[in-house]
Amino acid sequence: MDQSKKNSRLPERIESTGPWPFISRHVLVWASGERTVRYSRHHRKELRERDPGEAIKWLRCLWMPGRLNWWIGVVFSFGALFFMLGSIVVLMPSLARAWALEANTVNGIFFVGSVPFTIAAYLQLFQAGNAGAFTPQRESGARSVVIIGWLPQQIGWLSCALQFVGTLLFNLDTFDAMLPGMDWLQQDLAIWAPNFIGSILFLASGYLAFIETSHAHWSWQPNSLSWWLTFINFLGCVAFMISAVFAFVPPSAPAFDAANISVVFTFIGGACFFIGSLLMLPETIIVDSD
Repeated sequence: MDQSKKNSRLPERIESTGPWPFISRHVLVWASGERTVRYSRHHRKELRERDPGEAIKWLRCLWMPGRLNWWIGVVFSFGALFFMLGSIVVLMPSLARAWALEANTVNGIFFVGSVPFTIAAYLQLFQAGNAGAFTPQRESGARSVVIIGWLPQQIGWLSCALQFVGTLLFNLDTFDAMLPGMDWLQQDLAIWAPNFIGSILFLASGYLAFIETSHAHWSWQPNSLSWWLTFINFLGCVAFMISAVFAFVPPSAPAFDAANISVVFTFIGGACFFIGSLLMLPETIIVDSD
C-alpha cells in the first residue's frame, strides 16, 4: 500500500494534555471528522468502551477471571481486608483475647495482608509494562512480553513502579514486626523506617494515579468512576502516610497514645484501599469518556 494512502487513513492528533511533565490524554480527529479521545489509564489497563447496555449489568463485573484488571482488584482487596482486620484486633484487645491471639499473631495478620498487596502491585506493573508507550496511535502487531519494563516517562508505569517498591518495603516492615525482643532503636530501623519510606512511595504513586485520571494536578470529576477510584486510593495513601508518622518509636513513651492513632489511620487506609479495589471491578466494564 502506498505510504501516503496509509497515512491518510490515520487520525490526526489535535491535542495532547496531562499534568506536566506527563501526557495522559490524546485527542484525535479522523478524516471523516469523527473525534476520538485516548487516555493513558485506559491504555495501560486495556479498558475499552462497551455498549451502554452492558455497562449497567453490574453483576457481570463480579466474575471476570479473563481480565487481568479484575484480578488486580480482587487480590488487592484481600490485602486491604487483612490490614483492616489487623487494625480492628489491635484497637479492640477484648477481641484478640476472645480469639486467643497473641501480639505476634496479630502482627502476622498485617504481614499476610502485605503479600496480596505486593502480588497485585506487581500484576499492575506487569500490565503497565506490557501496555507499551502511550502514543496517539495504538501500536499494531505482537510485542514481546516484559517482566517489568522501563517506561519512567509514562505516568501510569511510574505510578505502578513506585507502588510495587512500596509494597516490598511493607513486606519487610510487617515481617520485622513479628521479631521479638527489639528495643526502640531497632524497631525504628527495622520496622518504622521501611514503613515510612514505603508510605512515601505509596503517596507518590497514589498522587500520580490520581493526576493521570484528572489530566491535571487537581480536578473534580464526580461523574467519573476512574476519578473516584484513584481519589479514594489517594486518600488511603494519605492515611497510610499519617499512620507511618505516628508509628515512630521514641526513646521514651509520648504523652499521647501515638501507637493507637497510627493503627486508626492504618484501618482508614485499608478501608480506602478496599473500596478502591472493589471499584476496579466495574471499571473493567464501565469506561469513562468525554
